Amino acid sequence: MDILDKVALITGGKRIGLVVAEALAKHGVDVAVSHMHSRREAEGAADLVRAAGRRTAVVQADLRVAEACSALVTDVARTMGRLDILINMASVYVERPFEQVRVGDWNAGLDVDLRAAFFCSQAAVPFMRTQGGGRIVNFTDWIAKSGRPRYRGFVPYYVAKAGVIALTEALALELAADNILVNAIAPGPILAPISSTDEEIRAVEQATPLGRWGGEIEIAKAVLALLDSDFITGESIRVDGGRHLK
Repeated sequence: MDILDKVALITGGKRIGLVVAEALAKHGVDVAVSHMHSRREAEGAADLVRAAGRRTAVVQADLRVAEACSALVTDVARTMGRLDILINMASVYVERPFEQVRVGDWNAGLDVDLRAAFFCSQAAVPFMRTQGGGRIVNFTDWIAKSGRPRYRGFVPYYVAKAGVIALTEALALELAADNILVNAIAPGPILAPISSTDEEIRAVEQATPLGRWGGEIEIAKAVLALLDSDFITGESIRVDGGRHLK
């Protein structure tokens, strides 16, 4: 797909999302960014989009609420005049021992990571059909793509991200006739969590065949590659420096 002058919505505009927004803008895409609490980071992403000479919008949305997903997409499509690209990046990543997981913890993970991806996609499809097609890029995780959990304390997260892979495949089949291609990216060691110690950071480097963290730009490159392709759909692509091989 030629992405010049297309409109994208990224759910989640901080850290990796910020770099993806900038990369899209530099390739001629107008980019809207949603956030729940991280308005400062979302505005930072919007500033980068404007600096690249493209239009932008920042929208607050609680994606735990299905109706908010539809409202977000509709708001962006009407404000920006169209919607061609949806990047479902919003996620809840919380470590919590199995015995301490409560209903709210379980719901938060699945509602944001999985259910919101579905309802945002459902709301976006009519706008994409109007343009003759579009692209949906979901975000799963290298561990879920590998088909088995590796770390304790992340049950809701793992289940949600495994569900995203299934959602990606199902949507790809449903929407192929509309020229809407649906894929997922499964990041590995891209950006260390803020709470990581030097020891933890080095341990990940040693466990990764390429011997380093990838950096946010590697995700932006993967997003751009999926947007460019006219024949890849239903795939979940690991961007993990070979981490799954060890």
